[in-house]
Amino acid sequence: MTRAETKERNRRALLDAALQVVSRDGYRAKLEEIAERAEVTTGAVYSLFGSKNGLVVALIADYLRPHYEQIEQAIPADMDLFGAVDAFARYYRRSCDGPDAVAVLSLQITLLDMALHDPELGAQLAASVRAQENHLIELFTGRSHNGTIVTPPQAQRLTMALRAQFVGLTQGVILGLAPGADEQFFADAAHALASDLALIGPDADAGKHSGSL
Repeated sequence: MTRAETKERNRRALLDAALQVVSRDGYRAKLEEIAERAEVTTGAVYSLFGSKNGLVVALIADYLRPHYEQIEQAIPADMDLFGAVDAFARYYRRSCDGPDAVAVLSLQITLLDMALHDPELGAQLAASVRAQENHLIELFTGRSHNGTIVTPPQAQRLTMALRAQFVGLTQGVILGLAPGADEQFFADAAHALASDLALIGPDADAGKHSGSL
């Protein structure tokens, strides 16, 4: 095995081990146990990720990346904004019925707890999530909507609103607090956010002159 292959093997093993230990123990997760499960030394953690927090941040990026890649695949480039939002909403609702839905919710709650106990880690996690959400912002930017084109700031506000909405709805579905919240309900809720009023922001006046919303 080459040095590069060994490095990738150790990186992957640490991410997989961190997912197991962090999901169970949260901010109490021990770096020594993560390293032991990955069959490496704690020095490998510092070499590859810089710190325990660096490993957790990398874990979230690794965890979110395929999620956003699947979203991109589910939304064709030629859809208008409502079509794209509809496809996104339905994808999100189907994830509630996935075999790992409860584990995902548990991890989300664990990470929130970790962020509250460690503000520095919280800031790093927020930056990591925003970096992944940039893919979604790019996905909505430039789509047609009521004869106009969605601008990057509008796509950013919409993405933020959709994330907040779907995180809450997903938790409600999994916990049994959102009876009747099927795919159509998710889609209707997303359509409401994608209305003109939801998208209008600081650049609204400029949009009147530039052809944007």
